[in-house]
This record gives sequence, C-alpha cells and structure tokens, in this order.
Amino acid sequence: MQSIREIYKIGYGPSSSHTIGPVRAAAIFAQKHPGVHKFRVTLYGSLSLTGKGHHTDHALQKEFMPNDLEIVWNDSQELPLHPNGMVFEALSEDTDVVIDSWEVYSIGGGDLRDATGVLNSNKIYSHNRMADILKWCKSEGKSLWEFVEDNEGPEIWPFLHDVWLTMKETIQRGIDNEGVLPGPIKLARRASSHYTKALNAHGTVKNIGLLFAFALAVSEENASGGRIVTSPTCGSSGVLPAVLFYLSRDEHLTEPKILRGLATAGLIANLVKTNASISGAEVGCQGEIGTACAMASAAMAQILGGSPNQIEYAAEMGMEHNLGLTCDPVLGYVQIPCIERNAIAATKAYSCAVYALSSDGGHKISFDKAVSTMAETGRDIQVAYRETGMGGLAKSWEPFSEKK
Repeated sequence: MQSIREIYKIGYGPSSSHTIGPVRAAAIFAQKHPGVHKFRVTLYGSLSLTGKGHHTDHALQKEFMPNDLEIVWNDSQELPLHPNGMVFEALSEDTDVVIDSWEVYSIGGGDLRDATGVLNSNKIYSHNRMADILKWCKSEGKSLWEFVEDNEGPEIWPFLHDVWLTMKETIQRGIDNEGVLPGPIKLARRASSHYTKALNAHGTVKNIGLLFAFALAVSEENASGGRIVTSPTCGSSGVLPAVLFYLSRDEHLTEPKILRGLATAGLIANLVKTNASISGAEVGCQGEIGTACAMASAAMAQILGGSPNQIEYAAEMGMEHNLGLTCDPVLGYVQIPCIERNAIAATKAYSCAVYALSSDGGHKISFDKAVSTMAETGRDIQVAYRETGMGGLAKSWEPFSEKK
C-alpha cells in the first residue's frame, strides 16, 4: 500500500476525480511540453458526462493558461481501464498535427493511472489486508495507529498535523459562510443555521445537530470550490472531519489523540483503495461515503480507547451499512444528494463506533470481506448509477416548490 499521504490530499473542490486528478495530469503533460502552446483534452465516460457540473473544464482551462486548450466531451465512449478516462494531446501551432498524446485515468481521490500503472505508486506498507494487520497488532501488542507509524515513520505526524489544521479551518469557514452554492440548482448553504440551532438545543438533538453542522460545513465548502482535505475523496470529505471535530469539542481531546485517529482512518481508506476502489465512477457512492463512514467509525473507536478488534468492527459496520449506495449527482454537481449524504454518514459513523465499543469486538463479517463485497457490488451496479448523472436522483430530479 501507498502512504496515507495519498489518502489525505489538501486541495480545492468540488471533485477529487474530476478536478484534482485531471489538473494533476494536465500539469504533468504541460511540463513535458514546455515549448507547446496548443493542447487538446478529450474526456470520456463519467468525466465527460458529469464534468461540467464538477467544473472539470474550468479547472483544466486554468491549469493550461495562457496556452490554448480545446476540450472535447465524449459522452458515448469509455476508455478500457477506468470510467474516468482522458486523452491529452500536444498540437502543432498552425496545422493542429498531434505531436504527442497521453491516455491517463483519474481513478479516485485525485490519483492517476496510465498504461504503466498507478503514478507515484511507492508501496511502503508491509501488509495490505486487515486480517494480517490484526495479527501483527496481536503479536506486537500494538494498535492500528502504531502500525501506521511503524510503516510511515515519525515524519507522518507533522503531515497529519497540517491535515487536521486544514480540516478545522474548513469547518470554521463553512459554519461562517452563508448564501447559495454556485450552479443552476440554487442550493442554499445550511451549515450556519444548523450550527446555531444545535447550540440552542439540548441532549441528543444538540449532539446530532452539531455533527450535521460540521459535516455540512465541509461539504458546502467543497461544493463551492473551497479548500478541503480529501478523506478519501472531495465528495465524501465532510464525514471524518465532522466526527473528529465533534469529539475534540465534546471529549476535550488532545491533538495527539486526534492525529492517531487520523492515522487509523487513513489506514482504513488505504485498505479500501488497495483492495477495492474509492471511485464513485467505478463502484458508486459506497466507495466514497462508505469508505468515509468506515474511516470515521474506526477513528472514533481508536480515539475512545477501542481495541484493534473493536476498531476493525467499527470500520466493518461503517462499510457494510453503506453497501449498494449509488452515485447519482443531480446535474453532475456535488450538491444533491452528496451534501446531505455526508451529514447522515457522520451520524452513522458515530453510531457504528458506539456499537463496536459496546461489544467485545467479536463479529461474523470481517472488514476484509465487507471491502471485497463492496468491490463486487460496485461491479454489479449499472453504469447509470456510477457518477454518470444518468440514473437515480439525477434522472428523476426536477425543481419544485414546496408551496402548492
């Protein structure tokens, strides 16, 4: 497995696969051709079908400036290695003759793959299955975050400090900002009002309301193109920060405990990414929100003193109870159902952690099995329900007024 640095990417929304990934690819291709001033990018599959709603074109135009860029949208064709395929071409100035081309794929979480394999795929972990990691924990008497430290080295902690700082800044901005999100849906921001109402509530309503508010804050910032941390993607970036921020306030936790939770959550996402997928275009939203829920569940169980088996159980439930979740963004925007979905997943993650911590850690379905089942389910989901904007809510949505 790669470093968890490849899980937590600090960047700008609204989509890790549709903006962060293509921009990274554009930078690589442009740097390879410093003397060329004319380029063409052809987008295929999900990148083409929902790219305009995800601002793929704006992100690419900005990256190639001041050079000329032609964008071709190929809705009807999918390249062989992944639904998020694209072809970059360097063109001659006068005749548009193709000087060089590169077929590359945005495979989720901002990562790239071409014919040679995954780019920057530096594998540093000794195990890539949860069952083997649990055996290591038992034999060494250590927990999951210590497995991360043993493989990443102590330099992972300053990196996770920056990740946590960014997450907190995103939540604060999201709570302060109000107004309407960009795009034709005209979706109003709700994090600020949810936060105010939660502060004035009591008991369970207050607790759930705060979780909602923190998740909404991050998701709304992402939808507006704000600075966020992929965890594991832009579209699911609100779940983990919401749970961690809530715990840091409610439980008065020190930063080292939060960072250990981030390490554990990163390990969970790494396992999913290695053995299945975190790409909504490949396996549906179960790969994004399901993974984010599993990450947050495991992090909370870790922070509150859970054993490795209880942490694994929390992660398994977070994944299991999102199996089959489709990716059906309305008009291709990361707004409906994505923003609410982050808020609901945050409360689900909290519940999974409490459930696991209340048990002895024993259960029948392993995390590894839940992940493999998610991958199989993703392959079985029709393409209309995998970030193409062709099915589900994306197909049935139309504006309506609540007033009859």
